[in-house]
Amino acid sequence: MDKFKLVLQYFQSNSESISNGICILLSLISVKLYTSFDFNCPCIPQYNKMYALGVMFVPPVILFFLGILVNRHTGVLMEEYIRPLGRRTKNPAVVKFLFSAVMQRSLLAPMVWILMTLLDGKCFICAFSMNVNPKHFTGMPNSTGLDLIKILAKVPCKEDVIFKNSSFRKAVSRYVRCYSQAIGWFILLILISLGTLARILKPCFNYGTFLQTRYWSNYLDVEQKLFDETCVLHARDFSRKCVMQFFESMREDAALRLPLSYAFRPGQIHSEGAEEEDDRLHGITRIDQVDHLLESWYECKPELDVTKMAYKPKVCITWEDHNGKVLFSEV
Repeated sequence: MDKFKLVLQYFQSNSESISNGICILLSLISVKLYTSFDFNCPCIPQYNKMYALGVMFVPPVILFFLGILVNRHTGVLMEEYIRPLGRRTKNPAVVKFLFSAVMQRSLLAPMVWILMTLLDGKCFICAFSMNVNPKHFTGMPNSTGLDLIKILAKVPCKEDVIFKNSSFRKAVSRYVRCYSQAIGWFILLILISLGTLARILKPCFNYGTFLQTRYWSNYLDVEQKLFDETCVLHARDFSRKCVMQFFESMREDAALRLPLSYAFRPGQIHSEGAEEEDDRLHGITRIDQVDHLLESWYECKPELDVTKMAYKPKVCITWEDHNGKVLFSEV
């Protein structure tokens, strides 16, 4: 149980770990779907190849798009790619890095499905049993009245009566399955070799550039998270203040009799609470200000320079007499 908690905490540590966990989960789902899938070849020359190739490649396409859909980096990638230039320049290396990360994770589950179909061999037998040369095998049934193509198309159907007491079907199935498994192991070997070479040769190239692109890709993800969280907090405070103003506007005036010792406390508490709410709202208190803020964030994101201090508007209070003459001002 403790090990499971450690694994769960690792996958919850950052978005990259979450994406890896989702990819592993999709791969396990693809394995479970394939093992529970009841493959039934139609054993008809016109439909065998269509059905088998459909089972082999249609689910991987679905898993591929599902992997892109659930990957958080997909939204970060598209937002960075299509956003206006604004004050912040675009880094093509970061976009390429995000695209590569999304593709690698999205292709994991489809490749697991394809490798399982090849190593299992049922789809390959159904699709290519008609391409086998029957001269290399003995025991072919020749008293059925069927032509050669139809007999070979019925090889995946082991319950067919034409192969009763005949070793022809088993020999052809074993032959085609060997080809299927050989292709599957070869593809797996190529993928592992490419992954090993990429991991070994990565430091040999400009590793500093790679670290920079990885840093800024993580920055974009974290920045979007913080912006969403800040928007949620601002929306909560904004809505709470609007609701409170509504209920306060419906309240009738009331006269309270309090001791002299409480004369300054309520006003002081009220002013402190109002200042705290204003600080959380950052001075954005109207719908047009909120819309302008969100539009500015999309069209003109801030520069990546934390040495520049953000401008904080100041409130200037001017005291005037009953004739409108300025007596003094204070900030």
